[in-house]
Amino acid sequence: MKNKNRKKASAKQKAVRSPCINICELNDENVCIGCYRTGKEISRWGKMTRDEQLAVVEKAQQREAASPYVN
Repeated sequence: MKNKNRKKASAKQKAVRSPCINICELNDENVCIGCYRTGKEISRWGKMTRDEQLAVVEKAQQREAASPYVN
């Protein structure tokens, strides 16, 4: 009998770590001041595909880089 768990593990891609840093407060633009995700992105995170999560992480990094509060 083949190892089904090994097959499942290779088929399932590594999970994307949430960018949450436990500073959870939305600004006037509905963007978290801690992780730079929107409220909608935060609420949908667990339902997103890996590719969607990676896209959100990239957008959050762009928002952070554009923030006047980050050096």
